[in-house]
Amino acid sequence: MTAMEEPPPPATPVGAATLHDVAREAGVSIATASRALNGSARNVRAENVARVRAAAAKLDYEPHLSAQAIAKGSTRTVALVVRDVADPYFSSIAAGVTQAATEAGLIVTMAVADGSPERELEIVRTLRGQRPRIIIVTGSRIEGTATRDALIEELTQYRTAGGRVVLISQRDLPFGTVTIDDRGGSAALACALLARGYRRFAVFHATPSLRTSRDRHEGFLSGLYGSGAPAPLAFETGFTRDGGYEAARRLVERGAGDVEAVFAVNDVMAIGAMTAFREAGVLPGRDIGVAGFDDIGPAVDVGPALTSVAVPLREAGLNAMRLALSADTTAHLPLPAQVTLRASTPQKPAP
Repeated sequence: MTAMEEPPPPATPVGAATLHDVAREAGVSIATASRALNGSARNVRAENVARVRAAAAKLDYEPHLSAQAIAKGSTRTVALVVRDVADPYFSSIAAGVTQAATEAGLIVTMAVADGSPERELEIVRTLRGQRPRIIIVTGSRIEGTATRDALIEELTQYRTAGGRVVLISQRDLPFGTVTIDDRGGSAALACALLARGYRRFAVFHATPSLRTSRDRHEGFLSGLYGSGAPAPLAFETGFTRDGGYEAARRLVERGAGDVEAVFAVNDVMAIGAMTAFREAGVLPGRDIGVAGFDDIGPAVDVGPALTSVAVPLREAGLNAMRLALSADTTAHLPLPAQVTLRASTPQKPAP
């Protein structure tokens, strides 16, 4: 080599090698390289362990301490990601997660995504560096977002490093999932309201891209099919108490006289709607029927008590933790939904 020649640059800058680089150099998978370096080498052939460690030394690779801690099970935390901390739906789920985590000697931390897929992704990325043993993500999936593939990648890498992932949601991501029968529960509610004499409905729903809302709306329509009831009016609004309030105000301004009952796709929307109706002089349970979904605690405290579709939310949290602690990381655990009729939808008198 002459004085004018420069040596070729190294394939990987010193100190900047990644686990992917080590795996490629050793000719093994990323998962094998991770196990060989993090103390779980008992599941890796000796020759592969030697090759991985030699590759790591050659590339000056420094193992990621967070990934090691997860793989070794040294953390005692469960990270629960929720949509809205103020919604009793999520507090009920959190109670179940906390109960099961306490029984397992683990501590629950909570992060709020506020209904934003981008925020949800940011939270998961941050959690990976904090080394929780389990990540549980709960909340309706939102379709058409640019974050889905990135979220799957983040959670897959976390799981590859030894973490456990469970969702409480629709089953559309490749991880263990606790699901709720949104369509079946809403269809059963429609049938129950028909049996009480209701025929003319309005539905308060969120954007169709929100899977929970769409499934419940479509389930309700399927329950009406063949009954001879006219197609319900549809009011798109926020998936919140304020959203239900706003939709009810719009219905009153339009004129609610031709609507016998409203189905709001969750209870907090239904409770907001009842408040708006009362303010307008339209009394729920007398002038108009109101029904929701989830059967949260406040459903029995409002006046009149709210007809709803009961979901075992605490059981959802318990099952999510049990699934996370089990050997099956991709299981699907469905939960039933059962109609609970109350005073907000009394039997209509025969014509």
